[in-house]
Amino acid sequence: MERIPWGPIRSTLFSKFSFGDIKDIVGYSGINMTHLAGLEQMSSGGATKSQLLSAIDHQIGMMPPKEAAKVAAICCEEMLRRNERLVEELDRVLRRVGWQFYENQLIPIEVFDVNEISDLPREATEDLLKSAIRLRDGDLDGALSSACAALDSTTTSIYLKFNIGDPGKASFQEKVRKSLDALMIIDKLNQELEALNWNEATVKTFCQNLNGAFNQAAYVMQQLRSNMGDVHGTRPVIAALVYDSLKWSALLLRVLNNRVI
Repeated sequence: MERIPWGPIRSTLFSKFSFGDIKDIVGYSGINMTHLAGLEQMSSGGATKSQLLSAIDHQIGMMPPKEAAKVAAICCEEMLRRNERLVEELDRVLRRVGWQFYENQLIPIEVFDVNEISDLPREATEDLLKSAIRLRDGDLDGALSSACAALDSTTTSIYLKFNIGDPGKASFQEKVRKSLDALMIIDKLNQELEALNWNEATVKTFCQNLNGAFNQAAYVMQQLRSNMGDVHGTRPVIAALVYDSLKWSALLLRVLNNRVI
């Protein structure tokens, strides 16, 4: 995962906070304050905000990505605690570089855009956010488990509501497939496409392929979750599959929540 976007956060600290505030804000994070002890603002000859932030830059640059993410997130949290009106400014500068700050976490938009939360089942959002954060931190096993858990909670609710059977005895793939069937997702899509004057044969083939794609995505997630402990998560192909699994999970959750494609 790419480095945490410290640049926009740093610029906001510089433009919106005093020298003393910056020291207080980073003091709540994992920054080693003893390395900043010699930097004090004085009426003449003292350190500048630029010098202070450069010393902080050096420490963040030496941190592992997970630790740097924690420092940056705490800084954002403390900045907003002092000035909640900065939320729009932070959102603007972070989104420009592909990041967002949500519920005290920095999350890459590429991994999961929090603007999609309103389209997802409420019981699934926490696990999906966990998946995005764990993927950001390189925890592929944890990211996959959370992506699957998000679908598990939603399909379990559907099983109980429609009295499909015992969700505890069904496989992950089976739960996804039967939940889609119970909500008549493909049947409704079929009707909508026909209403748009699609050719009947085309509609049938299209819906069959889409249903197959959903089923295959669930199968891939099921197999990865069952065997993830037997693979080395640092391999690029595995990382890509986990990333795709989070996307598949979000897609399936939107479909199950909205009950239409």
